[in-house]
Amino acid sequence: MQRRRLGASGPEVSTIGYGAMSLSGTYGASDDAESLDALHAVVESGIDLIDTAEAYGGGHNERLVGRFLAETSARVFVSTKFGIYFDGGAPRVDCSPTNARRAVEGSLERLGVECIDLYYAHRVDANVPIEETVGALAELVHAGKIAHVGLSACKPDTLRRAAAVHPITAVQSEYSLWTRDPERGVLAACDEVGAGFVPYSPLGRGFLADQTPDADALDGFRRHVPRLAGANLDHNMAIAREIQKIATELGLTTSQLALAWCTARGEHVVPIFGTRRRARVIENALAGDVVLDAATLARLDAVSPPGATRGSALPEFMASLAER
Repeated sequence: MQRRRLGASGPEVSTIGYGAMSLSGTYGASDDAESLDALHAVVESGIDLIDTAEAYGGGHNERLVGRFLAETSARVFVSTKFGIYFDGGAPRVDCSPTNARRAVEGSLERLGVECIDLYYAHRVDANVPIEETVGALAELVHAGKIAHVGLSACKPDTLRRAAAVHPITAVQSEYSLWTRDPERGVLAACDEVGAGFVPYSPLGRGFLADQTPDADALDGFRRHVPRLAGANLDHNMAIAREIQKIATELGLTTSQLALAWCTARGEHVVPIFGTRRRARVIENALAGDVVLDAATLARLDAVSPPGATRGSALPEFMASLAER
């Protein structure tokens, strides 16, 4: 597994990371024993960045990652997030300084660590200036509770304002051959302020793969995603099949190709994939050593240019949290 820095002067991590969200029921029922086995496969494959969040499974995800950290002797770079909570089933955002100070204590306890390597504001809070949120996170850095500050799903100008308060180590947003939105300014802003970029859902929520999910049997989060339903999915799968053809020609799995495409977008781009299956972890990790040539990248851009995919990547109840 090759390695790269998160940003111009940030920490060095594996070229590809692992997102643990699916281990807590987001994409259907999960089994803790199987999940822990997958996490062990992650570090065995050379991946040392594991991403979680307070909101995943109501704390279950952080506790599960904490159990794994207690079992392994490997050095793991842990990122987690605060700021999303559920009020009567509806998601809300609270990235106030008060909530940042409250939330970090819970995450530290659940993870069983003394310092969190990278702590993200999970969304931008429309009711709290980003300067106040990042100022509170800077205080947590000085207190030794977190090592690095990150933002998730922010706009370019918000990132610039945040970086004026404290260095931003990474921005995490959805990005893949199906989701090109960060190319509209966010990637450039990351380069400008020296932040790394961490694409989540780089495999199109499982549909940029050789064996795609059964759309008629989707459960959990994906059941509500417009991109994965009806005519939208029919259109999008035509794009995915073209990507599959290119992967086959190259002797790669579609997932490996999709991950390698992400890492080729910039030297500080570190995608995080998620799966509950040990075999898939091992398979996907191999993408960390794949380097795509200019001709292949051009073919992929021709097959799946910005704006080609139809339908929102998020269900309405989550899309409502997007920065306006």
